[in-house]
Amino acid sequence: MSDFAKSWQLSRSRLLDEISGLSIAQLNWRIHPGCLTIGEMALHVAGVEVYFAGQLKGKQFAGMEARLAACATEGVVNSNAFPFSAMEIGPEVVREAFALGESEVRPLIEAPTPEILGHELVSALGPLISGEGAFTRLGFHAAYHQGQAYLIKTAPGFPR
Repeated sequence: MSDFAKSWQLSRSRLLDEISGLSIAQLNWRIHPGCLTIGEMALHVAGVEVYFAGQLKGKQFAGMEARLAACATEGVVNSNAFPFSAMEIGPEVVREAFALGESEVRPLIEAPTPEILGHELVSALGPLISGEGAFTRLGFHAAYHQGQAYLIKTAPGFPR
C-alpha cells in the first residue's frame, strides 16, 4: 500500500467518524449563509475523489457518479447551485457517496503506476496538477473538512 493510500484512508476515516450518526437535520444545518453544510462537505469530499479518479482513468461518468463529481466544484468553488438539494442529503446518500469515491480511488491510490502519478488533470480549484498532486491532496482533503465539521457540530444552534 502506498503512503498516499495510508494518509487518504486515515483522513477519510476521521471525517467518517466525525459525521457518522448525524441526522438529516444535522447534516443539512447551515452555520451561516455561504458555508457548506456537513452533508454538502461530505459529498464534496467524495465528489473530489470521483472527479480526480475520472480524470486519471479517462472515464466519463453518468448518473449518480456525474452528480457526485460535480460536487467537487459546483456550489463549492463557484457560485453555482450545489448538485444535491437538502432534501436529498441524508446518511444513506453520504454512505453511498463515500462508497463510490472509495471504489474509484482505491485501485489507483494503493499502487499508483508511474503513468498515473505523472498524468495531468485539473484540480477542483482549477490549476493543472499531476496524479501525484491529486493523491497528495486526497491525503489531507477529508481531514480538512473533518475539522470544519467538528466546528459546525460545536456551534451554538447546532441541532441536537
